[in-house]
This record gives sequence, structure tokens and C-alpha cells, in this order.
Amino acid sequence: MSRNLKLVINNSSKNFEQNFFFDKNELKIILNLYAKMVSKGSWKDYGLTTSNRQVGFSVFKNATENAIYKICKNFRPSSKNLKYLLTDSRGNIIKNSNNLYSMLNNINWKKLAG
Repeated sequence: MSRNLKLVINNSSKNFEQNFFFDKNELKIILNLYAKMVSKGSWKDYGLTTSNRQVGFSVFKNATENAIYKICKNFRPSSKNLKYLLTDSRGNIIKNSNNLYSMLNNINWKKLAG
């Protein structure tokens, strides 16, 4: 069992620093987009990665392939527009913003996938 895992019962507690993961609203935005893309048949699976610098939500077209996109939240961005990033399978930044909702909703996903 990993000693680095922590069970968080109430993440609204002032003792818990919410920068270690997506907060509830961020996760809702991401999962709503994920559900929409799954229903269209564009995305099939997802994975979560965490480090001391960022958390990432990776999306896959097939479970056996590499992630096609990764939605990242930087914990200590060098500028405010680097707080949220959308990267491609090579790690190239497609879009960045300080607002997750506007970043994800201002992307033409059909054009991006084509």
C-alpha cells in the first residue's frame, strides 16, 4: 500500500490545500466534456495523473493507445495563463488559460480531432 495516498473526507476544510487535485467544480467541467465526447464516440477512456507540480486528466481514443489529449492544472504556474493547459499526445500545448471552463468550451473539438 502506498504511503503517499491520503483519504480526504471533507475537501472544503481550511486545513486541506485544494491545489493538490482538481476541485469539485473543475472536475465537473471536465467530466461533463468527457461524457459529451464519449456519447459522440470520440473518446473511450480516461486516466488521472498527479505530481507535485500538476494534475492531469488524460483522454484516450482507445484504451490500448497513448492519450490523445491531456487537461492539466498547474499548481504553481509561472504565469496566470499557464494555470490550465490542454496538451496533445506529444505534450505540445494546444491551448492555455487561467479559466478552465472557457478554455475547454472555446475549442472546436471536431476540427481538432480532424
